[in-house]
Amino acid sequence: MQAREKAVVDAVHKELFVDGKWRPSSGGKGLPVEDPATGEVLAEVADASVEDGFAALEAAVAAQRDWAATAPRERGEILRRAHQLLLDRADDLALLMTLEMGKPVAEAKGEITYAAEFFRWFAEEAVRIDGGYATAPNGQGRFLIMKQPVGPCLLITPWNFPMAMGTRKIGPAVAAGCTMVIKPAEQTPLSMLALADILAEAGLPAGVLNVITTSDPGAVMEPLIRDGRIRKISFTGSTPVGKILLEQAADKVLRTSMELGGNAPFVVFDDADLDAAVDGAMLAKTRNMGEACTAANRFYVQRGVAEEFGRRLTARMAALKVGRGTEEGVQIGPLIDSDAIAKVTELMADATANGARVLTGGSTVDGAGHFYPPTVLTDVPRDARMASEEIFGPVAPISVFDTEDEAVEAANDTEFGLVSYVFTTNVNRALRVSERLEAGMIGLNTGLVSNPAAPFGGVKQSGLGREGGRVGIEEFLEVKYVAVGL
Repeated sequence: MQAREKAVVDAVHKELFVDGKWRPSSGGKGLPVEDPATGEVLAEVADASVEDGFAALEAAVAAQRDWAATAPRERGEILRRAHQLLLDRADDLALLMTLEMGKPVAEAKGEITYAAEFFRWFAEEAVRIDGGYATAPNGQGRFLIMKQPVGPCLLITPWNFPMAMGTRKIGPAVAAGCTMVIKPAEQTPLSMLALADILAEAGLPAGVLNVITTSDPGAVMEPLIRDGRIRKISFTGSTPVGKILLEQAADKVLRTSMELGGNAPFVVFDDADLDAAVDGAMLAKTRNMGEACTAANRFYVQRGVAEEFGRRLTARMAALKVGRGTEEGVQIGPLIDSDAIAKVTELMADATANGARVLTGGSTVDGAGHFYPPTVLTDVPRDARMASEEIFGPVAPISVFDTEDEAVEAANDTEFGLVSYVFTTNVNRALRVSERLEAGMIGLNTGLVSNPAAPFGGVKQSGLGREGGRVGIEEFLEVKYVAVGL
């Protein structure tokens, strides 16, 4: 590592954050964190045991009553201060993120800004928690509606957006008055540890946020879920893991928010603005090297513009610079690990074996690190695996359609329903297709849907609940009804 890179990594606490203090794991074990661009170990963080998990839970439970009674304005001001600290330290935090998960530094800095915005948004929402007062229909009583914090929460975040997925969960929990145990992904714990330090500096009381890093999340998290004192789970990750967590949560009937897998269709009609469509495709496909649940996974292009769209997209994808995210001008960094490379390679082999043609890319990059080149395929059949499985890499498979009904049917032909993208200049078609698509979010003539002020989430096997927007804080609140007799 270069001197600045080493300094940024060294500045992060590597221990567990429990009850406002940094402490080693009870077993003394360490969890190595690798740079996916080189395969080198960046640092070693504490590897928590079940005992450590329960220590974090005890701290969250003990802090819940006082934290729930804290004034909403005070909770909001803590988030506001944390928002500013994130922006002040964006350069170092972005470099840290790039080192542990690979995305280009410029893109990582954009994530820090995005992550900070969740704190600002929920700082404003903290003082807008409301209830209601109404007269009973028969006039004989009154209804008093209160909203109160759900209680201690277990938050589990993924590796692909290690800072933003943390603030998207921590922000509303803090604003609502909930304490937390948070477990970041084992591949990318450093960003969350840095965030814990920032929140402590911003004035978050001891025990409100507790961070557990572990190489065995199933073994450490399940006992906490089944304990019963955790009252809510918020998870972002794969659908198979989400299903396991839902089964475990059912034992104690816990509140759950699940932001799970995606299989986003990107539909281009022949009346679309092709420049805008290609720009949107690049944004929806190459952001985070395609390692995003919102990434465009299947491109359906109407026959009249399919050849031209494919030509333009291929030229743009082929021109992208691949390399270590810290290098100047790099636009595509490494995938997270060797398993990610293996998955993309398998899907590519299946598609080409079934008749798909490679227009650019299509083979692994020699040398150190987990790199895969930007790739465009055409003539991808509907029964190819990549038509039904998340690619999680910079691969754009194109299929051709003729009619609107055919496009909608193909787009909806998946168990997932997180986001769909539609490009058309016909306003009637835009509204008609948006209503028919089975997705929690629609990118209409845009390749970017994520915004802290908007509700984020999916339908079908893409999840339960919403994060962000005005509804995001509701996921962390219980509604209490008081019947008032007069």
